[in-house]
Amino acid sequence: MKRELKFDLDAVFVEDGCADSALATRVLQSIPRDVPVTHIADAREAARPESGAPDPFGAGKRRLVIARRKTPFLMPCPAGSSKFACCGYLVLTLASNCPMDCSYCFLQEYLADNPAFQVYANFADSFDELDRLCANAHGRTFRVGTGELADSLAFDSITSISRDLIDFFSARENLTLELKTKTDEIENLLAMDPRGRVLVSWTLSPDVVYRSSEHLTASPAARIAAARAVLDAGYRVAFHFDPLIAYPDAERDYLLLIDELLDVVPPNQISFISMGGLRMTPRLRGAARGRFPNDPKLCGEDVLSADGRFRTFTPLRLSLYRTLAERFKKASATIPAYLCMEPASVHEHVFGATPARPATIGERLARS
Repeated sequence: MKRELKFDLDAVFVEDGCADSALATRVLQSIPRDVPVTHIADAREAARPESGAPDPFGAGKRRLVIARRKTPFLMPCPAGSSKFACCGYLVLTLASNCPMDCSYCFLQEYLADNPAFQVYANFADSFDELDRLCANAHGRTFRVGTGELADSLAFDSITSISRDLIDFFSARENLTLELKTKTDEIENLLAMDPRGRVLVSWTLSPDVVYRSSEHLTASPAARIAAARAVLDAGYRVAFHFDPLIAYPDAERDYLLLIDELLDVVPPNQISFISMGGLRMTPRLRGAARGRFPNDPKLCGEDVLSADGRFRTFTPLRLSLYRTLAERFKKASATIPAYLCMEPASVHEHVFGATPARPATIGERLARS
């Protein structure tokens, strides 16, 4: 059935050997008839930046490439580091890049050399990797997410990968699937029974950040409404306030956003929250400001930190963290919370305690 896409799609490329895959069949049956489809020998050719395009990265987002992944699907979160208090998140890479276009997105640097939206026809091979992980788990529980290098649900209306994932994870007690998104694309989810093993998380920002910086995403209100809908359908929900952006009236706006959230989603039904300040490497900062020269949220008070990233001036960052943490604590002292890509010292300043080991945090979040 042909579908009306929520995102621009200029072309689809199908790598040799993938044309008969279930994924390619789903996509080609769903996309509008006027989207050209080309079969190619090597997907890398279609994934590279478009020569001569005014915005090669933006143009890449509008090309969908169906390819075979030749490297493992499962890996530790690329944001993890011994420098930071990590959350033990495992990443399942089933796609690469995102049809939405947030001005601050790290993919502008990370995927600069292969910006096409790629989705992997052999995604079901990842289930073997996950079963091997379970076989060696020795009683551990893992939180596994698909939303690191691509939004988990942005093109789910034409790939339906979420259905395969929910079928798999709902039958495995020591795995929790996290679908991370900025969309309200939940139709496939509402048709499935997650059996308590699937968590859907949304990144949330105030309206002023959404309007200036989160292009083609669902509005904050629509994300919150979608969260309530999946919660009622038996899913667990969580929220990421990342990146937190310091600007005049930011604390007021974030508190209003939290009030809006808690009016719709009861605090005792939030599995966890995460927070992370805006951070950019010099290369990402240049790319973001070059692509979005009129976004004032990219021009705050930042300094080059010891890890080589520009970060919001520390007192401003800590103030935002503490303000949000206190608001959630007031609503419910039981919501687990963590900071993304921050050292243990910052965690101690915000929460008054030393963070647990990544494996411990990961298991706690998987079970929350």
